[in-house]
Amino acid sequence: MHAVVAGLHAVRSRWRDAQGRSRETGGREFPSREALARVVEQLCAALFPMRLGPADLRQECEDFYVGHTLDAALHLLLEQVRLELGYQARHAGENEEQAGSRAAGLVRAFAATLPDTRAVLDTDVEAAFRGDPAARSVDEIVLCYPGIHAVIYYRIAHRLYELGVPLLARIVSELAHSATGIDIHPGARIGNSFFIDHGTGVVIGETAVIGNRVRLYQAVTLGAKRFEVGEGGGLAKGLPRHPVLEDDVVVYAGATILGRIVIGAGSSIGGNVWLTHSVPPGSHISQASLQHAEPGKVRPAQ
Repeated sequence: MHAVVAGLHAVRSRWRDAQGRSRETGGREFPSREALARVVEQLCAALFPMRLGPADLRQECEDFYVGHTLDAALHLLLEQVRLELGYQARHAGENEEQAGSRAAGLVRAFAATLPDTRAVLDTDVEAAFRGDPAARSVDEIVLCYPGIHAVIYYRIAHRLYELGVPLLARIVSELAHSATGIDIHPGARIGNSFFIDHGTGVVIGETAVIGNRVRLYQAVTLGAKRFEVGEGGGLAKGLPRHPVLEDDVVVYAGATILGRIVIGAGSSIGGNVWLTHSVPPGSHISQASLQHAEPGKVRPAQ
């Protein structure tokens, strides 16, 4: 066993030397998945206390419970934010203490967004109830639907992403991905009343833009058609490369939409369609229509 431990130490040392990492950081360098899982669990309970909170919670104690739970969640989040900001500062050659001092303000800004997050989530839950004839109540949606579970995590992760802690945001989104099979990058921009039905296998890329009242079914991919190469031969980061879905679009199971194309408002994209060009508002695209379509003008991406 001693030889194994020594061997692992040698491999770690070589990797850290190759990456220019210090061997003496004084403690944990990265945010913790376990801590963030606890943070998001508490945030979900604070957002929906009577449905995702403790089984014995009574409505007259709701505000006290929400305050206590938010206090615990935000204190734990603060430490994770400090870790990420310190990590960012080390890799940018900046002062870690100054970066860490920004953590409290960032967490306060995140906390201030929670009422708006809950309001948007209410539109998502209502969209799921309206869009699924099998749904018997909005409570069933929150308690049972993996699509809503993934969207709750996405809404939290997107706020963190916008506030400048993308690693925390990505960890939160991957927690939902692991639990639901739905992969929503926290950088995607998604409007109100968003519904993912069934959900398993859905992939939404970093630069995707989704309007209001959009519905996706299982195994839908909103992906990139190609990856641009930047200076030095590596992949260029952050370029718009995923689709734009305008308001009231429906995308059925198994459809794949690739590239920075625009799916016009009110369009429906049929099951198993492979689409790499823009379509105007009100389009109804099926496999048969694609096979017989004549080349036309492509709408520019916004």
